[in-house]
Amino acid sequence: MSEEKEQEFDKGTVVAERKPEVKKPPMYKVMLLNDDYTPMDFVVSVLKQFFYKSMEQATKIMLQVHYDGAGVAGIYTSEIAETKVSLVNDYARSNGHPLMCTMEQND
Repeated sequence: MSEEKEQEFDKGTVVAERKPEVKKPPMYKVMLLNDDYTPMDFVVSVLKQFFYKSMEQATKIMLQVHYDGAGVAGIYTSEIAETKVSLVNDYARSNGHPLMCTMEQND
């Protein structure tokens, strides 16, 4: 330790450590998009299975998708949102449906 530093300690100088600023991670909306071919009951089942929505919540979101063209299935961190989008799109394709799931940054 240098002599100058030792003198500062001798004077009783206290150096406070600065706490690091912690930011919340950006959040992303996982969206289901309307199409003219995917049955409504399939959309409801996707919402229940992948987003853990109740029957009432799933039906409400499905109707929003149907009437407004898109609906928010959930809001997640980017990694979780990417995983949900991939799982839903793969599941829809494997069941022969063109249902599209996307993500966009939440404002």
